[in-house]
Amino acid sequence: MSTSIDEGQAAQGQVPRHVAIIMDGNNRWAKKRFIPGVAGHKAGVDAVRAVVEVSAREGVEVLTLFAFSSENWRRPENEVFALMQLFVMALQREVKKLHRNNIRLVVMGDIQGFNDQIRSLIAEAEDLTRNNDAMTLVVAANYGGQWDIAQAARRLAEDVQAGKVNPADINEQVFHRYTWLNEFPAPDLLIRTGGEERISNFMLWQTAYSEFYFSNAFWPDFKEQEYKKALATFAARTRRFGRTDDQLKDAKQGD
Repeated sequence: MSTSIDEGQAAQGQVPRHVAIIMDGNNRWAKKRFIPGVAGHKAGVDAVRAVVEVSAREGVEVLTLFAFSSENWRRPENEVFALMQLFVMALQREVKKLHRNNIRLVVMGDIQGFNDQIRSLIAEAEDLTRNNDAMTLVVAANYGGQWDIAQAARRLAEDVQAGKVNPADINEQVFHRYTWLNEFPAPDLLIRTGGEERISNFMLWQTAYSEFYFSNAFWPDFKEQEYKKALATFAARTRRFGRTDDQLKDAKQGD
């Protein structure tokens, strides 16, 4: 079911329903160890496993990981090739583990940019896990927030042209239905590792009311302890969604 961007999100003191993570710092982690950058990406797979396990255990409903942006094609050719090989390996090996643990996999992005093998593996993985309901793992691959908004606008324009939508009826809720992940709650918590403090064209529409958490840990080091620190920080924050503290207090008393 579609939700608006500020509905159904976790309040203060709760586990976030939806966590989104920009997994940054793999190359710098490897550089510090005088090893190839690709080794950093491989080491990051262990952090992915750890974060998935903690999320499932803590009751997170949706975990979205920014694996490969639409801008990452600009990286050195050998690194892009290695990342694609790593993606293939993960789809071949990790998906069965997700399925055994009743976790659904969704790949978010312009998958037409990938080769036939990867597109086929994505389709098989999504089909295998489609009915799993313990948690949803979203992997953003060949994804960009501006692309997401642009493709939503294009599809909405097509429906207007076809007479399916009246332009006078278009508002935030209607537009939201055309964006990716519209069936899930918007991210409550957006985490970026690696010490950078920007969102780099990630989920621009969906994170309008997300809490941000920036970690200095490189992604391969962002495992259970670091992740739990982020979850604890989220739980201590007050989320107003445009309201005042007094309004929130009155609402709590009304409950």
